[in-house]
Amino acid sequence: MGLFDKLANMLKIKKEQINILVVGLNNSGKSTIVNHFKNPDERASIIVPTVGFNVERFQNQGVFFTAFDMSGATRYRSLWEHQFKSCQGIVFVIDSSDRMRLVVVKDELELLMQHPDIANRRVPILFFANKMDCTDALSSVKIAAGLGLEKIKDKPWHISSSNALTGEGLQDGVQWMVHQIRECVASSKDNG
Repeated sequence: MGLFDKLANMLKIKKEQINILVVGLNNSGKSTIVNHFKNPDERASIIVPTVGFNVERFQNQGVFFTAFDMSGATRYRSLWEHQFKSCQGIVFVIDSSDRMRLVVVKDELELLMQHPDIANRRVPILFFANKMDCTDALSSVKIAAGLGLEKIKDKPWHISSSNALTGEGLQDGVQWMVHQIRECVASSKDNG
């Protein structure tokens, strides 16, 4: 148990717990992004492709995250929907250098947006335009246009250019996500 946990328990402070779903096609950098946010002594030195899904926990900005790192391989994408109902935010990771599969990303995004457990909820979606360090990477503006993100009107969304290997752009994206989830929780309390 970390120092913050002990202090929170002693002071009876309710810790914020957030469940996020981390999705995207295989080899987009999902596990590398999640690994970046773990404590340095808990980080994996070698990232291997996720089979099925992994559940990872980390803390950022005083918030405890449970991240469901879902495999992006074709045969495992059907598992994503099993986590839709319990997630409070979605991180959709896109390989900015994989121009050929951008249409597949768009198809998967449309399936996700139409699912009944997502369609009727105001779930914030953070898009990481990852691998921006690659010479053939599309800009986040071009990715947003290619995916038709401007059509998303009923959910807060944000696209952040990132490089999971260096951590560039990751913190800004997570700060946005925390802010959006806090707003959603506050508005549901006001309406409840």
